[in-house]
Amino acid sequence: MKIGLAQIDPTVGDFEGNRHRMMAMADRAKAGGCELVVFSEMTITGYPPRDLLDKPDFIDGNLAAGDRLIASVTGIGLIFGLVTRNQSHVGRRLFNTALCCKDGRVIAATHKMLLPTYDVFDETRYFQPGDQAVDFEFGDMRFGLTVCEDIWNDADFFDTCLYGQDPVAQLARRRIDLLINISASPYHVDKRDFKWRMYRNLVKKYGIGLVTVNQVGGNDDILFDGVSLVMGAAGDVRALAAEFAEDLVVYDTATGLGDIRTVPKEVEPSLYQALTLGVRDYFWKCGFTRAVIGLSGGIDSSLVAAVAVSALGPENVMGVAMPSQYTSQASKDDAAALARNLGIDFKVVPITPIFEAYLKDLSPVFAGREPNEAEENVQARIRGNILMAISNKFGHLVLSTGNKSEMAVGYCTLYGDMSGGLAVIADVPKTMVYRLARYVNQDKTVIPERVLTRPPTAELRPDQKDEDSLPPYDLLDAILHLYVEKIQPPDEIIAAGYPAETVHQVARMVDRNEYKRKQAAMCLKVTSKAFGTGRRYPVAYKF
Repeated sequence: MKIGLAQIDPTVGDFEGNRHRMMAMADRAKAGGCELVVFSEMTITGYPPRDLLDKPDFIDGNLAAGDRLIASVTGIGLIFGLVTRNQSHVGRRLFNTALCCKDGRVIAATHKMLLPTYDVFDETRYFQPGDQAVDFEFGDMRFGLTVCEDIWNDADFFDTCLYGQDPVAQLARRRIDLLINISASPYHVDKRDFKWRMYRNLVKKYGIGLVTVNQVGGNDDILFDGVSLVMGAAGDVRALAAEFAEDLVVYDTATGLGDIRTVPKEVEPSLYQALTLGVRDYFWKCGFTRAVIGLSGGIDSSLVAAVAVSALGPENVMGVAMPSQYTSQASKDDAAALARNLGIDFKVVPITPIFEAYLKDLSPVFAGREPNEAEENVQARIRGNILMAISNKFGHLVLSTGNKSEMAVGYCTLYGDMSGGLAVIADVPKTMVYRLARYVNQDKTVIPERVLTRPPTAELRPDQKDEDSLPPYDLLDAILHLYVEKIQPPDEIIAAGYPAETVHQVARMVDRNEYKRKQAAMCLKVTSKAFGTGRRYPVAYKF
């Protein structure tokens, strides 16, 4: 039979919109000769709905949309995800459910058995785990049906198994022909390679092919890359959907062949598309249309502006330069050149008169004290206020421009450069910012070359350089990767060859700036451990 792998970009809570997207994909699959079309986890609700699951009318709406979908699609089987109620009086009151239906009839239903509670996941907060793996016959084949995490517990692959049962092992003993997994597996850099190694281990171990359909799109800070696939029992890819785009690919079980899209192997194009989709989806799902960005003439704001244009179009992006007496002519020229190259609206609002007024009014309070970070931060906060004023006046969403390296160590100003509705690159280390900027320039110069070669500087005092306050970014990012993402203690990082004084300095800076990050704009998660949903440290602690 022909099976359609339908990856769509659902909006959380848009039950009717999601249903119509599914119906359109089902129609395409049927027109392509498919007998069965498979969607992603919780397709009806969108993932993750978080505490919306506590609202009874949310559950009712998702169930009603599921019923309408089942009744309205005929002539092709559907596998999709939704939320169902636990009718017993024991355990959580909801299930994360996958259904197989055809012509108005439910053929099979399974409840997700393995509920993740790490990183961005908190599924035991809402769901009761299923107690039995489900297989079923459809046409002349027997399928095993699983939901996302259900295939992530192979004792031969993971050093430590998080769960006491293995749904895939249960299904393999029943001699299924094909394993189906519906998924909402978030994207981060390097995760795809890990997933594919896990898939290969699984299919080779049991000699069973795998169909896995993943959600695509951005919901708040979490991004999904799609890349749904069919993997044969030998570990070869038989069908492959696009990354970061809705797609339908068809797999023929008779021939073992399917549609295969080209997916980049390099980090930079995938990461750039992830950020672009994250911005685009955040805007249209929240009802925003235009962005405003403070353009300093530096690398971070240049990259954010390029991403915004890719996501929204140049007509929907405004760049604002806010020079002070410390802003170099090079920075002014580079900000203007970037705006011309991108074709965006460009405004210049000098802040020197405002800054001087602040200093005059604060002089009685600051009397007898040497200038320090206080005066520097006043400038950042003036700029933040200007951007927020433009946002309020025109309805534009401010995109903040701080990178992960700066956010980690607190090299950023509350209510200043941290102001904004979405932090586009706050999970992108500074060294990766440069790599992405060069990717942007691969075909033509968009970001002025001088921006990529000048030493980075905040330009808040004369002749300021970032390395006056921070270790070199290549060293800083390497230490941050180990301390933040790998959660290694300083002693282990030092033992790996990093300078002890720098390691302890970085660790202290990360720890004492948690209070700033708690007040930051939501950031798009693109690494294994972002400063957001998946990292939950207290502000007040002694350790």
